[in-house]
Amino acid sequence: MGRSRKRKLPQELVKTTIDALSHDGRGVAHIEGKAVFIHGALPGESVSFRYTRTQKKFDEGEVVEVYERSSVRVEPECDHFGLCGGCSLQHLATEAQIEAKQQALLDAFQRIGKVTPKNILPALTCNSSFGYRRKARLGAKYVFKKGKVLVGFRERGAPYVADLSLCKVLHPKVGELIEPLSQLIESLTIKERVPQIEMAMGDTECVLIFRLLSAPDENDEQKLLAFGEKHDIAIYTQLAGPDSVTPLNGNPVDLIYALPAYDLCMHFLPNDFTQVNSELNRLMIDHALTLLDIEAEDRVLDLYCGLGNFTLPMARKAAEVVGVEGDSGLVARARENAQRNAITNSRFFTANLYESLEKEPWLLEQFDKVLLDPPRSGSIEILEHLPKLGARRIVYVSCYPGTLARDAGELVHRYGYELISAGVMDMFPHTAHVESIALFEKRK
Repeated sequence: MGRSRKRKLPQELVKTTIDALSHDGRGVAHIEGKAVFIHGALPGESVSFRYTRTQKKFDEGEVVEVYERSSVRVEPECDHFGLCGGCSLQHLATEAQIEAKQQALLDAFQRIGKVTPKNILPALTCNSSFGYRRKARLGAKYVFKKGKVLVGFRERGAPYVADLSLCKVLHPKVGELIEPLSQLIESLTIKERVPQIEMAMGDTECVLIFRLLSAPDENDEQKLLAFGEKHDIAIYTQLAGPDSVTPLNGNPVDLIYALPAYDLCMHFLPNDFTQVNSELNRLMIDHALTLLDIEAEDRVLDLYCGLGNFTLPMARKAAEVVGVEGDSGLVARARENAQRNAITNSRFFTANLYESLEKEPWLLEQFDKVLLDPPRSGSIEILEHLPKLGARRIVYVSCYPGTLARDAGELVHRYGYELISAGVMDMFPHTAHVESIALFEKRK
């Protein structure tokens, strides 16, 4: 059998007009009937580009020159835009980013679920589109040829850590420490054994978890602790799996985010799942509860409840809320948060919502309303149970339009619900990530 040959890239620049924006923020052109996805191009623009990849069904490229600019093109605020894969839309005005995400959601509903919401909700946005990220995983890599450690997100379309000096979307507490973090790791004896740094922030405290492939010596530990003290950051290390995450000085930090509208303080561990954007999270909780329209006598089911981000605010309004989550650690935190906040009308269960649930006791109960907040894979396995539970109203919070659209089609076409309203929430400004929310009501 002969060797497979790599397709040879055309060397000449090609001039074209951009027809649309892809779901990942690239301009889409059509050349001789074949789609080309062009990084850095926007709809309506005339550009020249070079090919970066050719495939049977589509090609890829990057802009070299823009001849006719889109009216919504802006100068990226970050000098690393284009190299760093952390952002893909900084060249597009914020309002236009929102419109593109809203359109991506509506297109997914029609194409995948064959459904259309009766109402389109106004997009949910926060005050600033920079410095919002309080959770992130940053790569770290000692590069011998450069004689330095790189810290940051991966390069766009490549597995390499981008060579950054700062990050504008991370909270400044960490985003302005990219170079000091690089210098810190360079100074360690194990500089080639630090592949990742995980950031976790509450309202006031900040934790950095250093993933280590070898144990640090005493001098390394002192350098890490001195860095933490200088920058008011708690340093944790992780030498194996998630259970090995430990504060380097032996004193755990109490990470908290407040939900003032519900008189709640939510406690969490550094490697727990929490929303990356705390301001948008508060707005999202208000939004979801408004859509659910919880009344004092309602019993509410919160599926994929995590550490109680929606559950406990709902418990302030409902007769009772039941939360279900697959991660037993998060369930433990949810119960602790209920206790700390003197909430007595919530119950929590650990259950894998992607497996058989016939023995789950909460499935024998009746609920007036349901909130779904699944991971990217969606909620397809749980949908058949919702009508049997008596749910009249469902609010679905989604981090991926494709699975929301698929599940919306099932709820509407198989299980007797109507898609009343839907819209996007800008949890991740300047990225192509689309967070959205939808309201379903049982047909009478």
